[in-house]
Amino acid sequence: MSLEPPPDQDIVVVGASGDLAQRKLLPALYNLSREKLLPTRGAVIGTAPVDWGDQQFRDHAHQAVATFSRTSVDDAAFATFAERLHFVPLSGDDITPLQQHFTQQRRIVYLAVPPSAFSPLISAIGTAGIADDTSIIIEKPFGRDLDSARQLNAELHSVVPEERVFRIDHYLGKETVQNLLVFRFGNSVFDRVWTRDAISRVEITVAETLGVDGRGRLYEEIGAIRDIVQNHLFQVLALTAMEPPISFEPEAIRNEKVKVLRAIRPIDPEHVVRGQYTAGTVGKESAVAYRSEPGVSPDSTTETFAALRLQVESWRWTGVPFLLRTGKRLKVRDSRVVIVFRDVPLHLFREVGVEAMESNRLVVRIQPDEGIALSFSAKQPGPDVTAQDVHMNFNYGSSFRGSPPEAYERLLHDALHGDHMLFIREDEVEAGWSAVDGILKEPPPVEFYAAGSWGPKDAARIAAPGHWHAAENEV
Repeated sequence: MSLEPPPDQDIVVVGASGDLAQRKLLPALYNLSREKLLPTRGAVIGTAPVDWGDQQFRDHAHQAVATFSRTSVDDAAFATFAERLHFVPLSGDDITPLQQHFTQQRRIVYLAVPPSAFSPLISAIGTAGIADDTSIIIEKPFGRDLDSARQLNAELHSVVPEERVFRIDHYLGKETVQNLLVFRFGNSVFDRVWTRDAISRVEITVAETLGVDGRGRLYEEIGAIRDIVQNHLFQVLALTAMEPPISFEPEAIRNEKVKVLRAIRPIDPEHVVRGQYTAGTVGKESAVAYRSEPGVSPDSTTETFAALRLQVESWRWTGVPFLLRTGKRLKVRDSRVVIVFRDVPLHLFREVGVEAMESNRLVVRIQPDEGIALSFSAKQPGPDVTAQDVHMNFNYGSSFRGSPPEAYERLLHDALHGDHMLFIREDEVEAGWSAVDGILKEPPPVEFYAAGSWGPKDAARIAAPGHWHAAENEV
């Protein structure tokens, strides 16, 4: 991430009254402004189908920052930020009224809108005659399947070239996800064991305690495989499994990620478990069933949980299962990568009563407790030979004396600089959809699980003969 301000340009947020803008974009832009990492010159222009003026937009931004920013509101810093904020109410796809508010020759347009609105807005940018000086940021999911992803890519390229398209997956902006690259390729001790000869399996988990959070109608059209597996999980998988790039240039890294996704063998439906939460208790809070959420069909078969077992057919990974799972209303919020190393070839300690020893594990914690831990066996103090799992633990906050910046701050700043390293290229999108296309067309039946559990019982079959490793001792 460059510490220099990006080139002068305007920032247009389409959907500025929505949840994404409130929770993520406006706080991120405020923090970039506070740290002098926005363009020196350029407006932040919000638009949405609401009857607001500039002052109402500024009040909305102030509330968003006060509620969701990682830093508190500094009155002077916010006043400086607010000078950039302007609002243009738009109720249709005609964006030409925005042009009278442009202050710079170039601009970046963030489509913070539902996927169904992408196509008409992309077309509107072309019709308005501003495409030559415009870059576009779009949020996942990028299409609903392989065919729609190809169509969306074609629509984008009919208006702007690929180098001015930024497909954003906020997981790639998380410091611990980026740290996978440094950890793997900056430490020879781990690079030498990052292979099928030393690793028995790789687990990637994205567990959430929240439900659909009022987005039932939208989630009915998406489901866990489209929402998390095809993007978040596959992006983390690609960074975990990729070969060393020839350089740290964006395209060199993205080339290696694409190779991983293309190497995923067609997924056997028998290696997929889909689930949907029923009523239960998460923590101390009662949770209704997914089918009772607003906007959800009473006989819905949309999955809120998915577990998959897949193979990456490459020289490094052949024979190593990759186990992926994600779910809503699970027991704890926990996103992590677990590298399980192969067992020792001979258990020397069985004769002295040590019957079970866990395999060594390397755990990359993505959220909420960002860090990396290595587990290994050690002898407990005392006259008997008794082994116990112990951990060497790196914690991001305590080691660097601060919390990492929000993912959207990094990603917005990179997009303003034109840096594509943490954004998804068109062939990455299509390779990811290709891997899940078969199970989307013929999905396994949905199994039910109680809110507050670890998902359907059958998910244990995906991890067999081992078991899932999560943030609790029970696993």
